[in-house]
Amino acid sequence: MSSSPKHGLIMTQDEKWLERYREVMSFIETNHRNPSRHRIEEHDYLNWLKANRKAMNAGRMKPERIEKFSKLLELTEKYKRKNQWE
Repeated sequence: MSSSPKHGLIMTQDEKWLERYREVMSFIETNHRNPSRHRIEEHDYLNWLKANRKAMNAGRMKPERIEKFSKLLELTEKYKRKNQWE
């Protein structure tokens, strides 16, 4: 009984994952930074990133998600905070 979220019915796990992927990607591209652990409203994005990084590193990520998530990780590296004293 999977269906598109446009119809107000239940989303599949893949649809939820893709929606969150798009939200996190959009957040980083819009704000030119990664989600902050110091801002409570950004914790969902941060936790999603951490959980998916852990799943990918453990070899538990679905193959069709790996390419997309790898692109997202490249973007997080681009905006990784630098130590101001380096």
